[in-house]
Amino acid sequence: MRSSRLLWIAAAVWAAVALTGCRGEAKKSDTEAQETVSVKVEKARVEEVAQTVSFTANLEPNKTTYIVPSVAARIEKLNVEVGDRVKKGQILAELDKTQYNTNAIQLANLELDFARMQRVYETGGISKQEMDATETSINVLKETVANLEENLTLRSPFDGVVTLRNNEVGDLFSAVSGGGIYQVMQMNPLKAYVYVSEQYFPHVYMGMPVEVRLDIYPEETFSGKVSRIAPALDASSRTFEVEVTIPNPDMRLRPGMYARTLFNMGLERSVTVLDVAVQRMTGTNERYVYVVQDGHAERRFVTVGRQVGDRIEILDGLKDGEEVVIAGSARLLGGMAVSVMEGE
Repeated sequence: MRSSRLLWIAAAVWAAVALTGCRGEAKKSDTEAQETVSVKVEKARVEEVAQTVSFTANLEPNKTTYIVPSVAARIEKLNVEVGDRVKKGQILAELDKTQYNTNAIQLANLELDFARMQRVYETGGISKQEMDATETSINVLKETVANLEENLTLRSPFDGVVTLRNNEVGDLFSAVSGGGIYQVMQMNPLKAYVYVSEQYFPHVYMGMPVEVRLDIYPEETFSGKVSRIAPALDASSRTFEVEVTIPNPDMRLRPGMYARTLFNMGLERSVTVLDVAVQRMTGTNERYVYVVQDGHAERRFVTVGRQVGDRIEILDGLKDGEEVVIAGSARLLGGMAVSVMEGE
């Protein structure tokens, strides 16, 4: 009898506790269901977005030459140093002229002999064949002297900068040793060789303006233009080479610098939203926005494109005119009720 009474009391206590818990859960659920978050929204809209595409490249000189004589001779003078700017036609180096002087003297003597032979020939003292042979020898010597003069007095073929020197005064230079006495680069303008994706081939044209940006000058943009387009594509990479010429009058840019080239491939109409509307899923690169429909917030994953000022291009996941949350999203979860704040 006592045991039955104890069991009845325990059952009553358990029922009371369970009822209290259920009421608490029901009250908690009712509170959550009734919670409404105040948000500010903006309608997504279609705008014309510049299709700017970036490609990386290294800056390269417009021209590069090695100052290499075609004859073996001892170096007598070196007139410039690495880093010097040179003009077209400026004498850079002079080689020993002993061989040149010997041939020049021989030429002068042969020309005197030929003048004397001319008078003898006119009187019939020598044959036409001898005259022709002497004249041929004179022409050969003229070519030899001219070649020696060109190769013993070495000039810059264009305006540029000396970027390398391999020899010292007194060295015996021989072309078979390879290299050259100097290397000269033309740095104004510079060039960038860019490999552009196949899909943009119809949009690239000769003279097309190109923006050039460098990390070492983060606040500046340099102007270039397309100066050559490869006539064929690389079948393995599906790209084509584009040569971009970049003026460099103040010589602030140098060969070997890393650059980003920006091509404007035209305008395209795309859906855009304020960038504050786009959120990133923690730990991933997935982006989403909250879309307000029927008084509730729907989390919508989107594919983003280009940033245009304070707006972001949406390539997929959002339609023109849909309302997206631009303020108040910190407390939002998908499916929560929202109230839209009016005004600015």
